[in-house]
Amino acid sequence: MDDKKNQHSQGDLYDPYRTSRSRTPDSADSSISRRGFLGLAAAPYFFAHADRKVPPSESRNGMPYRTLGRSREKVSLIGLGGYHLGKQADPQESIRIIRTGLDEGINFLDNCWDYNGGESEIRMGKALRDGYRQQAFLMTKIDGRDKKSAARQIEESLRRLQTNHIDLLQFHEIIRMDDPDRVFASGGAMEAALEAKKAGKIRYIGFTGHKSPEIHLKMLNTAASHQFRFDTVQMPLNVMDAHYDSFERKVLPVLVENDIGVLGMKPMGDHFILESKTVTAIECLHYAMNLPTSVVITGCDSMQILDQALGAARNFRSMNSNEVAALLAKTSQAAQSGRYELYKTTHTFDGTYQTPKWLG
Repeated sequence: MDDKKNQHSQGDLYDPYRTSRSRTPDSADSSISRRGFLGLAAAPYFFAHADRKVPPSESRNGMPYRTLGRSREKVSLIGLGGYHLGKQADPQESIRIIRTGLDEGINFLDNCWDYNGGESEIRMGKALRDGYRQQAFLMTKIDGRDKKSAARQIEESLRRLQTNHIDLLQFHEIIRMDDPDRVFASGGAMEAALEAKKAGKIRYIGFTGHKSPEIHLKMLNTAASHQFRFDTVQMPLNVMDAHYDSFERKVLPVLVENDIGVLGMKPMGDHFILESKTVTAIECLHYAMNLPTSVVITGCDSMQILDQALGAARNFRSMNSNEVAALLAKTSQAAQSGRYELYKTTHTFDGTYQTPKWLG
């Protein structure tokens, strides 16, 4: 694909709170404000946007594929999480999981520069030999907030992954209110990402975070002030998030209206949501798939868990409002106070909090 066709326009100011309807001058909604727009998103997405349908998909080898925002790339409904692959005791089993996933129709691969001290990227790089790189839409993340550390991490990821380009590079753990300012500052990480993109080393740019919807919204606003629009945004989307400090309520509608690819993560909140005994793994995956996600990323550290994820994607059918309501009713009480969303309420999942030197 010609990367120039996917280059962001740097001349038009991007307003992340502008809905698609407000782009029409004669629209009655043309004056929707930030406060008013967020008011529209005050209920779980399915109910606040009942007129919307689950994104259309096409099937390859039984695997549904959806469109990744305005990039128009086709990505598998399930994405293979990189962290758990590096935790697998046997490196060869990790390679087997990745290659089996690719053979079975998964093409979206998640990773990060800091996962398991680089072991996750190293194993994925080995798995992508022998022609497998051509089957993958490869994403990884960097922690660096300044240009120098970001550029170094990009080069290290390319080397570990044994590739000359990364399809999607994301700024990892945007979990502090000053992270957006640091990324976009003069001499900040965005400069390194844009230079890498110009050099053909990366194709698309996004960001991730799991702490607060307000921080995600600030990242989008900060990008807007720099005339930049992200290709993707990654965030927790699950049956607990819908009730508590919700990315689904506050951020998801903004992304959908602006055709930014939605990467859902933590469908089971690592293992904590399942420990609530309110829902099954399949229900967790299907709930996230029923949202306007481009891909639902889940960790697979065994062939058994991979088979579960493949089955959930292949057997997914759109849920109606009654089915969604019943599922959310099961999790409503357990979701209060973020008890099973430790990535929001504790530092348990904050790698850059534990090791701040990664930020540069």
